[in-house]
Amino acid sequence: MKAEHILPDDLDTVRRGDVVVRKGSVGAFLANAAVLADPAAPAAEREAAQADLIELLPALEALGLFEVFAVRDPALAGLVGRELGRRS
Repeated sequence: MKAEHILPDDLDTVRRGDVVVRKGSVGAFLANAAVLADPAAPAAEREAAQADLIELLPALEALGLFEVFAVRDPALAGLVGRELGRRS
């Protein structure tokens, strides 16, 4: 399967159950994770990255990302696990 089979070029979102997933959600998650993993990142940048990352979790969960991939960074895995646990 190719990316355009999941989300054609002319669309920016796809619905998975009750969740609308925006194009770029996985990339945004990775960018925010990189900020959180950077001990030199300013506190305000880390707070914004954490809030944005948490906001992305329903979409990533709807895509099934965490059924296939495990978060290896312990701090990030804890954050993701806590937040997903709150939704259960």
